[in-house]
Amino acid sequence: MSELTVVDIKGKKTDSIKLPKEQFGVHVQDAVIHQAVVMYNANKRQGNAATKTRGEVSGGGKKPWRQKGTGRARAGSTRSPLWKKGGIVFGPHPRDFGYDVPRKIRIAALRESLNAKFLSNELVCVDKIDVPSGKTKDFAQILGTLKLQGRVLVMLDGCDEKALLAGRNMARVHLVRAANVNAGDILGSKNILVTKNALETLLKRIQ
Repeated sequence: MSELTVVDIKGKKTDSIKLPKEQFGVHVQDAVIHQAVVMYNANKRQGNAATKTRGEVSGGGKKPWRQKGTGRARAGSTRSPLWKKGGIVFGPHPRDFGYDVPRKIRIAALRESLNAKFLSNELVCVDKIDVPSGKTKDFAQILGTLKLQGRVLVMLDGCDEKALLAGRNMARVHLVRAANVNAGDILGSKNILVTKNALETLLKRIQ
């Protein structure tokens, strides 16, 4: 059975958590992660790109010239897609790119993403984070002590409100609850910082 070391805010080992051996420390299933991440990214798309067809472009109601006798091609509108300032053929229109995948796939992707971070030593568990001052510089000092660089995903379940206030406005640091985190959030960050309470919540979700 795999074990994850639990440290304090100074980086000293205080405890360890046993992880299910059939879920952690084994080969990562990339396929299930790919399905979930593509779905999460598609759901984030605004889908508001829009172009106008010949019927939506302003003007063009008058026939440019008579149908016959001019020697030129027939034309019924100056807003034809063949003309400058005309409409767009098969252009994008507002649409919803979102879709859903089965719940079991989302849970499996969450489990595999955690396993990937565990295997790469990018999953750090702390017993608790205390920031009595509520200042961002103190929270940043904790991250520096734990050697967490780059984009950091932080789950502070069980911590006081001052810790949340200290970490919420830091650049490249994203706070999220363990009950709401998904595989896209985890794989979108370089390091994962999770409290012991938050990790227990995650382990219940992926069972």
